[in-house]
Amino acid sequence: MSNTAATTGSNAYRGALGFLALTAVFVVVWYGFILAFPDIQATGALSVITRVIIHALILTGLWLGLACTDLDAGTRLKVWLTIAILFTAWLAVMWWLAIDGAFRPRPGGGGAPALPIAILLPVLVALPILLSSKRVAAILDATPASWLIGLQAYRVLGGIFLVLSIRGSMATAFAVPAGVGDVLVGLLALPVAYLVRAKARHAVRIGTAWNVLGLVDFAIAIGMGALIAQQIIVPDRPNTQLGAFPTVMIPTFAVPSSIILHMLSLWQLRRLARKPAEIRK
Repeated sequence: MSNTAATTGSNAYRGALGFLALTAVFVVVWYGFILAFPDIQATGALSVITRVIIHALILTGLWLGLACTDLDAGTRLKVWLTIAILFTAWLAVMWWLAIDGAFRPRPGGGGAPALPIAILLPVLVALPILLSSKRVAAILDATPASWLIGLQAYRVLGGIFLVLSIRGSMATAFAVPAGVGDVLVGLLALPVAYLVRAKARHAVRIGTAWNVLGLVDFAIAIGMGALIAQQIIVPDRPNTQLGAFPTVMIPTFAVPSSIILHMLSLWQLRRLARKPAEIRK
């Protein structure tokens, strides 16, 4: 490795550490605010605001990604509107069902398990369509691979599970692995995105590992939730808050959305690895 390459790589990792520190400061300030003003968090206003902001960021990123492609303006608008309408309708339906109490545990456990269906069904429906779409592939090829990774910095908001556990309204057995995993993935999102953007050594492998970590986090959280729901693991306190609004918007919308983003990012990184270095984003 040349001295120039070594210096560039060193600078990239220093920059990544800077983004890690910046995200860590945000996490401390954000959760310090929530713990200091519990009444504000209890109203659900913060959850609504952050959910709308994240939704807008995803749709903005999609529009910017389309702008990077060779598609004509009319086609770009048509693709964006199609995805935006479906994505927003999905959010609206989950929001309505959550407020209506559709995901709260039923007495006696009768009926279909609404929460697992809300998590898995969108993934099973959307992923085959997205991963087989030539236009989606064109968007991913034209869009910097760092975008899909950096976007998931919002995962630090999953630390709210830890706050709820501290306040006694969520089972510790679920809150600790789910909350710690989300915060870890969110903390690493911007540093990993920076390394991918800077074309640091092994950046594609690091990006792939980060995506796998994010999916493993979900697998653990979903698995723990299922074990507690089936009383295979007896929690220290009822886990009913998980099915209540606004907390339930995390498993019913944020989790499947993030799983889809992880899978798209993995697909994008795989396609990127096959390209000559000079045309990589």
